[in-house]
Amino acid sequence: MFVTLNGNGSLQQQVYEGLRRAILESRLGPRARLPSTRSLARELGVSRNTVLAAYDQLLAEGYVVGRVGSGTYVAAELPDAMLAARRAEPSARESGAPQPRLSTYGERVRRVDPLDVPGTSRTHPAPARLHYDFRYGTPSVEEFPHETWRRLLARRARRASVHSLGYGRPEGEPVLREAIADYLRRARAVDCRAEQVIVVQGSQQALDLVARLLVDPGDVVVVEDPAYQGARKIFLAAGGRLVAAPVDGEGADLSHLPPEADAARLVYVTPSHQFPTGATMSLCRRLELLGFAERTSAYVVEDDYDSEFRYEGRPVESVQGLDRRGRVVYVGTFSKVLFPALRVGYLVLPEPLVPIVSAAKWLADRHTATLEQEVLADFIAGGHFERHLRRARAHNAARRAALLEALAEHLGDRAVVSGANAGVHLLVWLPGVPAGAAPDLVAAAARAGVGVYPVAPYYLNPPNTAGLLLGYASLTESEIRQGIRRLAQVIAARG
Repeated sequence: MFVTLNGNGSLQQQVYEGLRRAILESRLGPRARLPSTRSLARELGVSRNTVLAAYDQLLAEGYVVGRVGSGTYVAAELPDAMLAARRAEPSARESGAPQPRLSTYGERVRRVDPLDVPGTSRTHPAPARLHYDFRYGTPSVEEFPHETWRRLLARRARRASVHSLGYGRPEGEPVLREAIADYLRRARAVDCRAEQVIVVQGSQQALDLVARLLVDPGDVVVVEDPAYQGARKIFLAAGGRLVAAPVDGEGADLSHLPPEADAARLVYVTPSHQFPTGATMSLCRRLELLGFAERTSAYVVEDDYDSEFRYEGRPVESVQGLDRRGRVVYVGTFSKVLFPALRVGYLVLPEPLVPIVSAAKWLADRHTATLEQEVLADFIAGGHFERHLRRARAHNAARRAALLEALAEHLGDRAVVSGANAGVHLLVWLPGVPAGAAPDLVAAAARAGVGVYPVAPYYLNPPNTAGLLLGYASLTESEIRQGIRRLAQVIAARG
């Protein structure tokens, strides 16, 4: 039990005051059993007689009661005078706790409020239950091969060595770095060696490390418009000045950037499946992007967050695979294809950046959990990862088809779909519905049990038309059809 001896008065008085505070502050509630005098004396390093005397004083004043053969307990009801005196003392919450003095970085974090992101529970408090939640970014964890993962985890745990249980390498375990590099060379045409791979705690940490190391306050960062808010807010927290590159059907367009963009330190893009519009960056735009990076000495941050899922056309080569000047930082994650709680992502870096990013990773959290890295490496090496991907692609392709069919059936020409050829979400524009009506529409859908999310917050320059972001990976085909039917009813009811 935690009792503080404050050094004021005799030891008996200090023990008494500590216990009295614990009772009045409800850390020891009514009828709670006090520790034995012997154990408390041992814990506090005082004599048992000192604790006995403190207990006797509490007993005499009515704070506690003694039960023969059972122990000492807090009184069930304290005298009104004691409670009144306690109520008269202002709590820290009532009196107003002092506001913390933050660093300039802390002030920027407070201003950008990274937890205020569309789709989070704080931004969109959920009603009692969303029967059909089209939340983006949540895979179907029911379809993950749990038994295979448990078996690999148990085997690694049984064979855990001193290395597995000690501190790991900040850049990640060699066996996983090699597995990631091998997979990326085959599946994404990423030109890399294992030594260029840094294992991190998801793509969010990857972006944070890059921003901390490459962006000073006031530096220009070119971002897609619209863009993933988790990245945008990281760059703002680092003090970056954001310059918008508008997105069209060919991805981010850098041809009409203002002159200040020539001082850019970073260009952030999602070229394989632009978030949130779903556009695929054309080869011409990719080459223009690399030319811009070389001309301005900027780094390109290629966030390849869900390229594993593509349903139409040939796989698109990564921008990193086209880079010949070492200007691209490639970011990937396992959260969207395995399960978010794994918290494993990776960076593929130009070689000069590897040692400094490794050092920053060590300073941030020393290393990513070793056991999970080893299990993931086994999962990839055993072929389980790519088998799971094949199954997930098939399931998500069926969900996508069900969503497109339901949108066509229930909304028809009232909806225009964007970005359906890849990923696990699509964007639905509602012609004739002003962007300002989207929040009320989202709220009405939620009351009908349907979770949908407005696209406007992802824009630096918001659109005039309402758009809804629909993720489908965690829903069944039946749930998708029912959810869109209800959404159509909500839209129709609003005229």
